[in-house]
Amino acid sequence: GNPYMCNNECDASTPELAHPPELMFDFEGRHPSTFWQSATWKEYPKPLQVNITLSWSKTIELTDNIIITFESGRPDQMILEKSLDYGRTWQPYQYYATDCLDAFHMDPKSVKDLSQHTVLEIICTEEYSTGYMTNSKIINFEIKDRFAFFAGPRLRNMASLYGQLDTTKKLRDFFTVTDLRIRLLRPAIGEIFVDEQHLARYFYAISDIKVQGRCKCNLHATVCVYDNSKLTCECEHNTTGPDCGKCKKNYQGRPWSPGSYLPIPKGTANTCDCSQISFVNNCECFGHSNRCSYIDLLNTVICVSCKHNTRGQHCELCRLGYFRNASAQLDDENVCIECYCNPLGSIHDRCNGSGFCECKTGTTGPKCDECLPGNSWHYGCQ
Repeated sequence: GNPYMCNNECDASTPELAHPPELMFDFEGRHPSTFWQSATWKEYPKPLQVNITLSWSKTIELTDNIIITFESGRPDQMILEKSLDYGRTWQPYQYYATDCLDAFHMDPKSVKDLSQHTVLEIICTEEYSTGYMTNSKIINFEIKDRFAFFAGPRLRNMASLYGQLDTTKKLRDFFTVTDLRIRLLRPAIGEIFVDEQHLARYFYAISDIKVQGRCKCNLHATVCVYDNSKLTCECEHNTTGPDCGKCKKNYQGRPWSPGSYLPIPKGTANTCDCSQISFVNNCECFGHSNRCSYIDLLNTVICVSCKHNTRGQHCELCRLGYFRNASAQLDDENVCIECYCNPLGSIHDRCNGSGFCECKTGTTGPKCDECLPGNSWHYGCQ
């Protein structure tokens, strides 16, 4: 069939003939007939480029394939992009082209070429950008095929997938978005050359965009509601925030942690505790303090008043002027050794992790108490 539609049926100023963006998202069952249509390529050879941005004002975890149904021919070049920070920055999700090497300087691949170890690779595919055959209207971003590397071809071993998602942040982030952007870079040509006598037949038209996902609530909610025009998690386990990403006030007795899929099938809630100050059993200060405090701004519990010349969130670092005793355990009172930099030969009293001080010009030695050849010691090397 003819891949091009009658372009005289599109008139944005006439409601009956208009094809506005909302027609990409109206529910029409299995055979969508309404569609959005772009302007035509009347300014050729200037590129005909269109961005379609989907924003949820909420972090979403994708659970099924992204499916874009074109009413026109599928584009010769397209990029699907994602954002994890509400559209401030964007990363490519997948490239689509009739010729990946020519369009994006990438070798063509399909998801079937990937594996568990390369599942996060950003690829360019030619699968969805060629021909006008039957059923050639659809472009996919294959979420389920990527799940299948861990859950098996029929997704029967979901426990394996959940285990991987639970322990691999990069994998979780790959399937997580706040926004999606479809960048249409070159419309379907259908021939080797653009027919400059009939530029009005080149355009983009999309009848349906399907994105399936769930609110990211860090496994601290089972319900996500539409409240004041925003998706909101109904947080449990004494958590709060848009993604249930921190502990409620007065429930900050231990650091916030996401819920866990493990052990399968019940998982672990990782509920926030009710006390604001924790003592030795929960503090995790390696014995250098028995008191912790919750810092609301950082959503973090830190050790207070570290002893034995230690510092840090868990008293795991040495104070300035001290360095780590490599032969001592972290809970040893002598874990930090004083630098003892010579004040006359060193720039300051701090040393590196090996105990070496930073020496002034002409001075050397671990403690900066020796002179380089050609210098003599007199209140420092001269």
